[in-house]
Amino acid sequence: MLSAWLLPEHIADVLPAEATRIEALRRRLLDRARCAGFELVIPPLLEHLESLLSGTGHELDLRTFKLVDQLSGRTLGLRGDTTPQAARIDAHLLNHEGVTRLCYCGPVLHTRPQGLRASREPLQFGAEIFGHAGLEADLEAQELALELLGGAGVRRLVIDLADARVLRGVLAGVPMDAARLQDLVQALSEKDAPALRELSAVAPAEARRGLLALLQLYGGTEVLAAAADALPDRPLVRQALDDLAWLAAHLQAARPELQIGFDLSDMSGYAYYSGPRFALYGAGWSDALARGGRYDEVGAVFGRNRPAVGFSLDLKALAEVAQLPGPAAAVLAPWSEDAELRAAVRRLREAGEVVVFALPGHEAQPQAVACDRELVAAGGRWVVQARALDRANES
Repeated sequence: MLSAWLLPEHIADVLPAEATRIEALRRRLLDRARCAGFELVIPPLLEHLESLLSGTGHELDLRTFKLVDQLSGRTLGLRGDTTPQAARIDAHLLNHEGVTRLCYCGPVLHTRPQGLRASREPLQFGAEIFGHAGLEADLEAQELALELLGGAGVRRLVIDLADARVLRGVLAGVPMDAARLQDLVQALSEKDAPALRELSAVAPAEARRGLLALLQLYGGTEVLAAAADALPDRPLVRQALDDLAWLAAHLQAARPELQIGFDLSDMSGYAYYSGPRFALYGAGWSDALARGGRYDEVGAVFGRNRPAVGFSLDLKALAEVAQLPGPAAAVLAPWSEDAELRAAVRRLREAGEVVVFALPGHEAQPQAVACDRELVAAGGRWVVQARALDRANES
């Protein structure tokens, strides 16, 4: 019999020290997004399955928990990604004509972890721009993501750029069923050349050469010139490469220290990305800390197919590499019924100070919150003073 306190695999409690870091990070990111004009929305954790999976493809379907609603008998899903919900809110509830900027932060649930170190309950932060089809919105999303990670103290940021239209351009006119396309996308993502050769055997020679060339098209800015030579000369491919060059040039001009790379075989989220996409990496973390891109088709099922671009990240993962100031030390107050003492405690807490009472019988025991100051009676009133070093160390 399993112990009652054991949690499912890849599910974990967040204990006080880490929870404090995550909450500080959440507030910082939401405040910065607000300063950039993004409005906060809080979608529900579960809703009808078809709404959650709109335009997202097979991958999100596999990692979405499903259950039956006892009120309606319909199948519900526990969200595995908040992006479709943001698209639903923009299309169906807000219904703005111009540009809408939305942000959100809340848990999502996955049937399987997405990486070796990943949780099945990420705390997803995201920001989305609806209503603008130009590259200016793509650049704004990328710059906001860079600003947020930089503001969290992530060092040596690297951005990898790709574009879903490259593969679509290479495969233009090639008949291919959904199952084979899915396997082909997986082979590209895993850079599995033998599998890619087998899957592309039915394609014309030009498309076959283009698919195999994608496996080698990763690296620095030289990749774009190499891609123009190696890939079929088709309008969709040319447009994608031109857009990637434009984005890279603007990012480099704004952030000369930023390392920019390209990986044209990276197919993460291929099912719903419709244009440029990006992944952000930082020192101390091998997986992407943030992913995003353009996904103009996600809102179609809601009756309003708006241009859309955005990104998301897992706050729990980001907290592991973020360089944040430590929590402020607290003030220790003796337990007393004295009204003046309690009034002094209230004033300090209203000013943002952490004040901890030493409960009777526990005065000499260590406090869960480190206290470097204490409230003492002096001259008929309660004042804050530094704690004696030896007493502070004891507690």
